[in-house]
Amino acid sequence: MKLTIYGAARQVTGSMHLLQVGQYKILIDCGLDYEKEHNIHINEDFGFRPEEIDVVILTHAHIDHSGNLPTLVRMGFNGQILCTPPTADLTELLLMDSVSIFLQKAQKGNRHRRKHKHSAGGPQPLYLQKHVMDTVERFVTIGFNKPFKITGDIELTFIPAGHLLGAASVVLKVNDEGTEKTVAFTGDIGRKNYPVLNDPQPLPPVDYIVSEATYGGRFHTKDKTVQQTLEEIIDKVCVKEQGRLIIPAFSIGRTQSLVFVLNKIFSSGALPPVKVFVDSPMASMATSIYRKHHNQVNPEAQEFYNTQGDEFEFDNLTYVETLKDSRQVSNYYEPCIIISSAGMLEGGRIQDHLFYNIQNYYCTILFIGYCAKGTLGYRLLRGDPIVHIKDRDLAVYATIKQTDVLSAHGDHEDLLNNIKVQDPAKLRAVYLVHGEMSSMQELSNSLETGGYKAIIPEKGVSYEL
Repeated sequence: MKLTIYGAARQVTGSMHLLQVGQYKILIDCGLDYEKEHNIHINEDFGFRPEEIDVVILTHAHIDHSGNLPTLVRMGFNGQILCTPPTADLTELLLMDSVSIFLQKAQKGNRHRRKHKHSAGGPQPLYLQKHVMDTVERFVTIGFNKPFKITGDIELTFIPAGHLLGAASVVLKVNDEGTEKTVAFTGDIGRKNYPVLNDPQPLPPVDYIVSEATYGGRFHTKDKTVQQTLEEIIDKVCVKEQGRLIIPAFSIGRTQSLVFVLNKIFSSGALPPVKVFVDSPMASMATSIYRKHHNQVNPEAQEFYNTQGDEFEFDNLTYVETLKDSRQVSNYYEPCIIISSAGMLEGGRIQDHLFYNIQNYYCTILFIGYCAKGTLGYRLLRGDPIVHIKDRDLAVYATIKQTDVLSAHGDHEDLLNNIKVQDPAKLRAVYLVHGEMSSMQELSNSLETGGYKAIIPEKGVSYEL
């Protein structure tokens, strides 16, 4: 049995891991590599032949785990894609949105070439809607904690991982030439007591773990709850300063958790009413999927629904649908909260809100998630005094803030605890992926101190298990 890390090796995005059992090839995740954003077609270089992959297992819907699936299908993959039911529904939304972003960038590039009288044609989108539909047709859904036979020698079980509705860790029980071996792929590990989502479930005993390391060496703020943190920021920005708070948030996952917390704040009377705009059609569609799979939200959200009604609806909350209505939000001069995607500011309506507010001294932009290197969000958090938005260089006068209380990733302690349930004498190795090199090294050091063998794989290097 052989493991090869083809994505998220010593970086955060582009998760893609190949497990080969004899001649049978299993791909775990097939994510888009954001750190190659300058040339998305580098994502076509898989490092293996797509038609040789027998099956894909998808841990969750986020684009850095699912976003290259249509490319895989377009280039010859012809097998099934196994995932949980919420993951199938949410992934379809995200992949369709990716097509829109690709097309917008291609059109922008064409306009630039015409303006500068370049005759050469620009790069085409990585994939189109028909490739997404071909991909969606391959989804086969499996519930949590229900062993599923992929072949006579390979059994799959999805373990709840928190992080996002439907997110799973993958446990594969393999008969490798008469020897039983168990390999776990954590996907992205969530946090305990996260709004809307259930807590991650511990992994069963395994022989090998491929673990994410996003927050290795970093610890989340624990002195305040999500609600307390948001109450303080909203009180300062919207109540005392009468300004506007812009929150870039992923339409799927982060927005639903954020809306639920705002619902609790305003329905309890903890703060005076403030207008809230959720400006993302995809967020509205994702919220419908959360309602569809309401049996998988956490007990707190279910109890709120049973006693107070829909956790994703409240007075003064408006889901903005049309582009015309989105533009009208800029003409709303009362204090307000604008939640819009994308979370890393790469595309989406959030760029319009930034364009009109980045030079507004009474605006605060609050980041509630990770921003990968090379993204506009990363540049703002880095403190760049001037940023390029919608073909213009704009000075940054708005206040830039960040909080990790709504990060859906477990921190260093959470990652360690996810592995420490394993007996170090029986767990043969932990392979660290999906993290910056410094984060992986910190987590590796802590694991080795605890008696575990930790490996930080290089991209494309194979390991015999």
